[in-house]
This record gives sequence, structure tokens and C-alpha cells, in this order.
Amino acid sequence: MAEEQNINNEEISLKELIFKVKEWFQYLLSKWKTILLAGILGGILGFTYAYFKKPIYTAETTFVLEEGGSSGGLGQYAGLASMAGIDLGGGGSGIFQGDNILQLYKSRRMIQQALLSKDTFNNKVQSLINRFIQFNQLKEQWETKPHLEKLSFDNDPNTFNRIQDSVISSMVEDINKNYLQVAKPDKKLSIINVKVTAKDELFAQSFTKAIVATVNNFYIVTKTKKATENLTILQQQADSVKQVLNYSIGGVAAAIDENPNSNPAFQRLRVSSQKKQVDVQASGAIYQEIVKNLEMAKITLRKEKPLIQVVDEPVLPLKKDRLGKVKGLFVGGIILSFLTTIFLVLRLLLKNILI
Repeated sequence: MAEEQNINNEEISLKELIFKVKEWFQYLLSKWKTILLAGILGGILGFTYAYFKKPIYTAETTFVLEEGGSSGGLGQYAGLASMAGIDLGGGGSGIFQGDNILQLYKSRRMIQQALLSKDTFNNKVQSLINRFIQFNQLKEQWETKPHLEKLSFDNDPNTFNRIQDSVISSMVEDINKNYLQVAKPDKKLSIINVKVTAKDELFAQSFTKAIVATVNNFYIVTKTKKATENLTILQQQADSVKQVLNYSIGGVAAAIDENPNSNPAFQRLRVSSQKKQVDVQASGAIYQEIVKNLEMAKITLRKEKPLIQVVDEPVLPLKKDRLGKVKGLFVGGIILSFLTTIFLVLRLLLKNILI
């Protein structure tokens, strides 16, 4: 008996569900004019949106990054040199590892430096930050704020005041969120892709080139900073010792010229020239060792310097992403019709509950 009752309950529930669906369908069918009118209105709104909405341009740069680093035979020389108290550099590989360069693209310093760079737009030199302000119509928004009305970024960045720094911070945040995308398409490869999307085609192209050049130059300089400093010191030492060596050689010649035909019986006449010769020999030996270290330091610098090869750069015309008018008409009609249908069904359910 209990099983028969459960089956009957399930049949009743199924019949009620079918009846409700039929009731909703008939109700919506009676409201077809409302749904159709909503679809037409949605289509008009979608068409209008597509007509007035500005296209979004995408500038893309792809480059290959090969890390530098000391290895092989040079590592043996570096070990021997370190035992002698000589640093040949080669410590730069620990500064950046792997994907750290991706984070540089998101840093305020890099974005600000790229924004403050200049480029030629329509035969007119203009800073990228002023171009950014122009196409985003920020000047019009600042007119209502007295402290921003006369804001300019044409002065030295080191002299920027609190307001200028604050505005740039908001720009950097906006660019990170809405404009700039940096990624490695394949984690196994050393290919890095930089994309900039903007409503201004020329800004997108110029900013992409500027941010890539800024970050990559900073990356190379920082990676090779220790090796470069070591090379500079060794070069200065080599130049200094060479001057001493040249002076000593000149001193030997001068001492010999003072006594060109000295009497062999008077050995003291040869003391001055012999001292100068000792200085020449000592300076020559030191200079020879420094030159060896200098050449190894040059090899270290070359090995530490990462290789960055640009594969693709943004060229005009850029890829344009724009909502077509027909698509806007169709999508707008579907969306508003669907929302109207949902509203009518909910209103019917609420009406049944209140009865």
C-alpha cells in the first residue's frame, strides 16, 4: 500500500509540474507582444551602443629571453681568481630568476618611465602621459577640481609634488588593470608576450614599444651591474698601472741619458737606472696580471648579459576589437527579451503565492 501511495504522489507531482509549465507557456504566449516589444527595444539599444562605442586596439610585442650566466671553463677561472682575492663578477644571475621580469612590467617605476617618454604623434612630439590624458579626456574631469585644473607633467620627474605622484599612481593602477597584459604563452619556453589594449591606436603602439624597451634595458643593466662595475675597476687599475709603467720606462731612459758613457769602475752611477729598471719589471708584471683579469672580466660580462631578441612588434593598423552593429542589434534584442521573460515568470509565481 505504501509503495502504491508513493507512486501516486510522484504521478501527481509530475502532473502538477507539467500543468505549471503549460500554464507558464500559455501566460508567456499571451504576453508575446510585450516580449517582442522588449526585444525590439533591446535591439535598438544594442545597435546604438555598437554605433557609438569606440573600438579597442591591441598592440602586441613578442620577444625571446635567454638568460646569461657564468658556466663552463670560465667558472674555473673565476674560482681560481677568487682564491687570489680577485672578483671577476658573475653574481648577477641571482638578481633575477625565471619569471621575475614579468613582475617588472607591473612595477610603478617601469610604467611611469614609459609614460614619461616621448614619441611623435601625427608629426607632433608628445609625451605618452599627455596622450593618455588626452584620449581619456582627463582634463575635462579635472576642470571641476581646482587642485588638478592646471596639473602638468612636463617638469623633471624628480621634482614631482604629492599631487603629481598621486595622479601617476592612479594611472599606473589603471594601466595594470585595464591596459597592460604580460605573460609567457608556454611555460616551457622563454618567449614573453606583451599586450597593450587602448581606445587610442597610436598610444597602444607607442606605449607597447616604450614599456618593452624600458623594462628590457633595466633588466640587462641590473643583471650585468656587478660584472660591469668590476670591469670598470679593473680598467681603471690597468690604466693607472700603465701610466706608472710608462713613467718608469721614461725614468730608465732618462737615467741612462744622464750617464751615457759611465765608467764601469763607478758602479754607483748605474744605481739610478737599475732602480728604474726594477720599477719597470714590477709594473710590467702587475700590468700583465691585470690585463689577464681584465680580459676574463670582459668574458664574464658578455656571458652575464642576457640575450633579448624581439620577434614581433606592433605595426599599424593594429588589431581592432569592435562590436558590430548587426551583432549589437541581435545580442541586445536577445538579452532584453530574456530578461523580460524572466520578469514575467517571476511575477506570475509571486502572484500565485499571494493568492
